[in-house]
Amino acid sequence: MAYGALLPGRYFSSILLIALSLLCMPQMVMAKDTLIWLLRDFPPLTIFAGPQQGQGSIDRLLPLLIARMPEYNHLMMHVNRARGMQMLKEPSLTCDPTLLWTAERAKTIIYSIPTHATKSNGMVVRKEDLGSFSPFIDRGQIDLQGVLASPSIKLGIVAERSYGPDIDRMLHASPGGNVSKHYGNDAIGSLLQMQRLGRLQALISYWPEARFQAAQQNMDPADLMFYPIKGTAKYQFAHVGCSDTPKGREAIDIINREMRVLRQTKLIDFYADWLDPQSRSEYLQDAKAFFESP
Repeated sequence: MAYGALLPGRYFSSILLIALSLLCMPQMVMAKDTLIWLLRDFPPLTIFAGPQQGQGSIDRLLPLLIARMPEYNHLMMHVNRARGMQMLKEPSLTCDPTLLWTAERAKTIIYSIPTHATKSNGMVVRKEDLGSFSPFIDRGQIDLQGVLASPSIKLGIVAERSYGPDIDRMLHASPGGNVSKHYGNDAIGSLLQMQRLGRLQALISYWPEARFQAAQQNMDPADLMFYPIKGTAKYQFAHVGCSDTPKGREAIDIINREMRVLRQTKLIDFYADWLDPQSRSEYLQDAKAFFESP
Protein backbone atom coordinates (compact mmCIF):
# COMPACT_ATOMS: atom_id res chain seq x y z
CA MET A 1 0.00 0.00 0.00
CA ALA A 2 2.78 2.34 0.90
CA TYR A 3 4.48 1.46 -2.42
CA GLY A 4 1.31 2.31 -4.34
CA ALA A 5 1.08 5.67 -2.58
CA LEU A 6 4.59 6.56 -3.67
CA LEU A 7 4.04 5.70 -7.34
CA PRO A 8 1.88 8.71 -8.31
CA GLY A 9 4.49 11.02 -6.77
CA ARG A 10 7.21 9.49 -8.91
CA TYR A 11 5.04 9.84 -11.98
CA PHE A 12 4.32 13.43 -11.02
CA SER A 13 8.04 14.23 -10.66
CA SER A 14 8.81 12.69 -14.05
CA ILE A 15 5.97 14.52 -15.75
CA LEU A 16 7.05 17.78 -14.12
CA LEU A 17 10.61 17.35 -15.36
CA ILE A 18 9.40 16.61 -18.91
CA ALA A 19 7.06 19.60 -18.84
CA LEU A 20 9.82 21.91 -17.65
CA SER A 21 12.13 20.59 -20.39
CA LEU A 22 9.50 21.21 -23.05
CA LEU A 23 8.94 24.73 -21.76
CA CYS A 24 12.66 25.43 -21.88
CA MET A 25 13.20 24.14 -25.41
CA PRO A 26 11.52 27.01 -27.29
CA GLN A 27 13.25 29.46 -24.98
CA MET A 28 16.60 27.91 -25.88
CA VAL A 29 15.77 28.22 -29.57
CA MET A 30 14.55 31.78 -29.17
CA ALA A 31 17.67 32.65 -27.15
CA LYS A 32 19.64 32.76 -30.40
CA ASP A 33 19.90 36.26 -31.83
CA THR A 34 19.55 36.69 -35.58
CA LEU A 35 22.62 38.17 -37.20
CA ILE A 36 21.74 39.93 -40.47
CA TRP A 37 24.54 39.87 -43.04
CA LEU A 38 24.31 42.88 -45.38
CA LEU A 39 25.52 41.89 -48.84
CA ARG A 40 25.79 43.97 -52.00
CA ASP A 41 26.59 42.87 -55.51
CA PHE A 42 30.32 43.52 -55.30
CA PRO A 43 32.34 41.26 -57.66
CA PRO A 44 34.69 39.58 -57.15
CA LEU A 45 33.79 39.55 -53.44
CA THR A 46 30.06 38.84 -53.76
CA ILE A 47 28.25 37.89 -56.97
CA PHE A 48 24.46 37.90 -57.08
CA ALA A 49 23.72 36.64 -60.60
CA GLY A 50 25.16 34.94 -63.66
CA PRO A 51 27.16 31.75 -64.12
CA GLN A 52 29.55 32.71 -61.29
CA GLN A 53 26.81 33.51 -58.80
CA GLY A 54 27.89 32.74 -55.26
CA GLN A 55 31.53 32.17 -56.25
CA GLY A 56 32.97 35.46 -55.01
CA SER A 57 35.67 35.38 -52.35
CA ILE A 58 33.31 36.55 -49.59
CA ASP A 59 30.54 34.29 -50.92
CA ARG A 60 32.86 31.36 -50.31
CA LEU A 61 34.04 32.63 -46.94
CA LEU A 62 30.69 33.32 -45.29
CA PRO A 63 29.49 29.69 -45.02
CA LEU A 64 32.76 28.82 -43.29
CA LEU A 65 32.45 31.75 -40.89
CA ILE A 66 28.77 31.07 -40.19
CA ALA A 67 29.52 27.41 -39.41
CA ARG A 68 31.92 28.64 -36.74
CA MET A 69 29.27 30.95 -35.21
CA PRO A 70 26.50 28.58 -34.01
CA GLU A 71 25.57 31.14 -31.36
CA TYR A 72 23.42 32.93 -33.95
CA ASN A 73 20.74 32.39 -36.50
CA HIS A 74 22.06 33.92 -39.73
CA LEU A 75 20.08 35.85 -42.35
CA MET A 76 21.47 37.13 -45.67
CA MET A 77 20.07 40.41 -46.98
CA HIS A 78 20.90 41.99 -50.35
CA VAL A 79 21.23 45.79 -50.17
CA ASN A 80 22.92 48.59 -52.06
CA ARG A 81 25.66 50.55 -50.36
CA ALA A 82 23.45 53.46 -49.25
CA ARG A 83 20.82 51.17 -47.68
CA GLY A 84 23.48 49.03 -46.04
CA MET A 85 25.07 52.03 -44.35
CA GLN A 86 21.67 53.16 -43.13
CA MET A 87 20.92 49.76 -41.58
CA LEU A 88 24.27 49.64 -39.81
CA LYS A 89 23.23 52.78 -37.92
CA GLU A 90 20.05 51.09 -36.67
CA PRO A 91 19.88 49.07 -33.41
CA SER A 92 19.30 45.66 -35.05
CA LEU A 93 22.21 43.20 -35.15
CA THR A 94 23.59 43.75 -38.65
CA CYS A 95 27.06 43.14 -40.08
CA ASP A 96 28.72 43.93 -43.41
CA PRO A 97 31.69 41.71 -44.33
CA THR A 98 33.25 44.13 -46.87
CA LEU A 99 33.75 47.48 -45.13
CA LEU A 100 36.69 49.85 -45.30
CA TRP A 101 37.36 51.69 -42.05
CA THR A 102 36.72 55.42 -41.92
CA ALA A 103 36.67 57.74 -38.91
CA GLU A 104 33.13 58.86 -39.77
CA ARG A 105 31.80 55.31 -40.01
CA ALA A 106 33.54 54.32 -36.78
CA LYS A 107 31.21 56.69 -34.89
CA THR A 108 28.32 54.24 -35.40
CA ILE A 109 29.97 50.97 -36.54
CA ILE A 110 32.17 48.55 -34.59
CA TYR A 111 34.93 47.06 -36.74
CA SER A 112 36.65 43.70 -36.72
CA ILE A 113 40.34 43.16 -37.20
CA PRO A 114 41.43 43.47 -40.86
CA THR A 115 39.98 40.45 -42.64
CA HIS A 116 41.16 40.74 -46.23
CA ALA A 117 43.36 42.86 -48.44
CA THR A 118 42.44 43.95 -51.95
CA LYS A 119 44.30 45.90 -54.59
CA SER A 120 43.39 49.55 -54.05
CA ASN A 121 40.81 51.43 -56.07
CA GLY A 122 41.97 53.26 -59.14
CA MET A 123 40.62 55.10 -62.16
CA VAL A 124 39.05 53.22 -65.06
CA VAL A 125 39.37 54.92 -68.44
CA ARG A 126 38.39 53.83 -71.95
CA LYS A 127 41.39 53.41 -74.24
CA GLU A 128 39.80 55.67 -76.84
CA ASP A 129 39.62 58.50 -74.27
CA LEU A 130 43.24 58.26 -73.11
CA GLY A 131 44.17 61.48 -74.92
CA SER A 132 42.08 63.48 -72.44
CA PHE A 133 43.95 61.94 -69.51
CA SER A 134 47.55 62.03 -70.73
CA PRO A 135 48.30 65.32 -68.88
CA PHE A 136 47.41 63.60 -65.59
CA ILE A 137 49.31 60.32 -66.06
CA ASP A 138 52.86 59.97 -64.78
CA ARG A 139 54.80 56.71 -64.47
CA GLY A 140 51.66 54.62 -64.68
CA GLN A 141 49.73 56.54 -62.04
CA ILE A 142 47.01 59.14 -62.43
CA ASP A 143 46.65 62.47 -60.63
CA LEU A 144 43.11 62.38 -59.24
CA GLN A 145 43.28 65.96 -57.98
CA GLY A 146 44.20 67.14 -61.46
CA VAL A 147 41.32 65.17 -63.00
CA LEU A 148 38.88 66.63 -60.45
CA ALA A 149 40.05 70.15 -61.34
CA SER A 150 39.52 69.59 -65.07
CA PRO A 151 36.26 71.10 -66.35
CA SER A 152 36.16 68.73 -69.33
CA ILE A 153 36.19 65.43 -67.39
CA LYS A 154 33.21 63.98 -65.55
CA LEU A 155 34.01 61.27 -63.01
CA GLY A 156 31.64 58.54 -61.75
CA ILE A 157 31.63 57.17 -58.20
CA VAL A 158 29.34 54.98 -56.07
CA ALA A 159 27.42 56.96 -53.45
CA GLU A 160 28.22 56.13 -49.82
CA ARG A 161 31.19 53.96 -50.81
CA SER A 162 34.55 54.60 -49.19
CA TYR A 163 37.47 54.38 -51.60
CA GLY A 164 40.04 54.56 -48.82
CA PRO A 165 41.18 57.60 -46.80
CA ASP A 166 43.37 59.17 -49.49
CA ILE A 167 40.83 59.01 -52.32
CA ASP A 168 37.98 59.97 -49.99
CA ARG A 169 39.89 63.04 -48.89
CA MET A 170 40.48 64.16 -52.50
CA LEU A 171 36.83 63.60 -53.42
CA HIS A 172 35.58 65.51 -50.40
CA ALA A 173 37.90 68.42 -51.18
CA SER A 174 36.53 68.65 -54.73
CA PRO A 175 33.72 71.13 -55.46
CA GLY A 176 31.83 68.15 -56.84
CA GLY A 177 30.41 69.69 -59.98
CA ASN A 178 32.10 67.14 -62.23
CA VAL A 179 31.46 64.11 -60.00
CA SER A 180 28.47 61.87 -60.71
CA LYS A 181 27.28 59.76 -57.76
CA HIS A 182 25.31 56.56 -58.39
CA TYR A 183 22.96 55.50 -55.59
CA GLY A 184 21.23 52.47 -57.08
CA ASN A 185 21.93 48.79 -57.48
CA ASP A 186 24.53 47.56 -59.98
CA ALA A 187 26.28 50.90 -59.61
CA ILE A 188 29.58 50.05 -61.34
CA GLY A 189 27.80 48.40 -64.25
CA SER A 190 25.61 51.48 -64.66
CA LEU A 191 28.61 53.82 -64.47
CA LEU A 192 30.40 51.79 -67.15
CA GLN A 193 27.37 52.17 -69.41
CA MET A 194 27.31 55.92 -68.74
CA GLN A 195 30.99 56.02 -69.64
CA ARG A 196 30.35 54.11 -72.88
CA LEU A 197 27.62 56.61 -73.79
CA GLY A 198 29.92 59.57 -73.12
CA ARG A 199 27.97 60.81 -70.11
CA LEU A 200 31.14 60.49 -68.03
CA GLN A 201 34.77 59.90 -68.98
CA ALA A 202 36.10 57.88 -66.03
CA LEU A 203 35.06 56.11 -62.87
CA ILE A 204 36.73 54.95 -59.67
CA SER A 205 36.59 51.23 -58.95
CA TYR A 206 38.53 48.16 -58.03
CA TRP A 207 40.05 46.75 -61.22
CA PRO A 208 38.72 43.15 -60.84
CA GLU A 209 35.27 44.60 -60.14
CA ALA A 210 35.34 46.86 -63.22
CA ARG A 211 36.50 44.03 -65.50
CA PHE A 212 33.81 41.69 -64.18
CA GLN A 213 31.05 44.27 -64.56
CA ALA A 214 32.20 45.26 -68.05
CA ALA A 215 31.83 41.66 -69.18
CA GLN A 216 28.37 41.53 -67.58
CA GLN A 217 27.43 44.63 -69.60
CA ASN A 218 28.58 42.97 -72.86
CA MET A 219 31.58 45.29 -72.98
CA ASP A 220 35.10 44.11 -73.75
CA PRO A 221 37.30 44.61 -70.64
CA ALA A 222 40.26 44.92 -73.03
CA ASP A 223 38.86 48.30 -74.10
CA LEU A 224 39.46 49.66 -70.60
CA MET A 225 42.60 50.89 -68.84
CA PHE A 226 43.19 50.97 -65.11
CA TYR A 227 45.45 53.49 -63.38
CA PRO A 228 46.42 53.47 -59.71
CA ILE A 229 45.82 56.86 -58.13
CA LYS A 230 48.87 58.89 -57.21
CA GLY A 231 49.51 59.02 -53.48
CA THR A 232 47.48 55.93 -52.52
CA ALA A 233 48.59 52.65 -50.98
CA LYS A 234 49.00 49.53 -53.08
CA TYR A 235 46.46 47.59 -50.99
CA GLN A 236 43.39 48.37 -48.92
CA PHE A 237 42.34 46.34 -45.89
CA ALA A 238 38.68 45.55 -45.38
CA HIS A 239 36.87 44.53 -42.21
CA VAL A 240 33.62 43.11 -40.97
CA GLY A 241 31.61 46.02 -39.61
CA CYS A 242 28.65 45.55 -37.24
CA SER A 243 26.12 47.86 -35.64
CA ASP A 244 27.80 49.45 -32.62
CA THR A 245 25.55 48.00 -29.92
CA PRO A 246 26.29 45.57 -27.07
CA LYS A 247 25.18 42.65 -29.26
CA GLY A 248 27.20 43.98 -32.19
CA ARG A 249 30.31 44.15 -30.03
CA GLU A 250 29.73 40.58 -28.83
CA ALA A 251 29.46 39.42 -32.45
CA ILE A 252 32.69 41.22 -33.39
CA ASP A 253 34.55 39.44 -30.58
CA ILE A 254 33.52 36.09 -32.06
CA ILE A 255 34.24 37.21 -35.62
CA ASN A 256 37.73 38.36 -34.61
CA ARG A 257 38.43 34.98 -33.03
CA GLU A 258 37.41 33.07 -36.15
CA MET A 259 38.85 35.44 -38.75
CA ARG A 260 42.34 35.21 -37.26
CA VAL A 261 42.33 31.72 -38.73
CA LEU A 262 40.12 32.07 -41.82
CA ARG A 263 41.73 35.20 -43.25
CA GLN A 264 45.05 33.40 -43.70
CA THR A 265 43.98 29.83 -44.36
CA LYS A 266 41.09 30.57 -46.76
CA LEU A 267 40.34 34.16 -47.73
CA ILE A 268 43.72 35.06 -49.23
CA ASP A 269 43.41 32.21 -51.71
CA PHE A 270 39.72 32.91 -52.38
CA TYR A 271 40.58 36.48 -53.47
CA ALA A 272 43.73 35.50 -55.37
CA ASP A 273 41.66 33.14 -57.53
CA TRP A 274 40.08 36.21 -59.14
CA LEU A 275 43.31 37.89 -60.19
CA ASP A 276 45.12 37.52 -63.49
CA PRO A 277 48.20 35.23 -63.28
CA GLN A 278 50.74 38.04 -62.90
CA SER A 279 48.72 39.91 -60.28
CA ARG A 280 47.94 36.65 -58.47
CA SER A 281 51.60 35.75 -58.07
CA GLU A 282 52.42 39.24 -56.80
CA TYR A 283 49.43 39.25 -54.43
CA LEU A 284 50.26 35.87 -52.89
CA GLN A 285 53.86 36.96 -52.36
CA ASP A 286 52.74 40.19 -50.66
CA ALA A 287 50.09 38.33 -48.64
CA LYS A 288 52.75 36.68 -46.50
CA ALA A 289 53.13 39.97 -44.63
CA PHE A 290 49.47 41.08 -44.57
CA PHE A 291 48.50 39.76 -41.16
CA GLU A 292 51.73 39.47 -39.22
CA SER A 293 50.23 41.57 -36.42
CA PRO A 294 47.15 40.23 -34.56
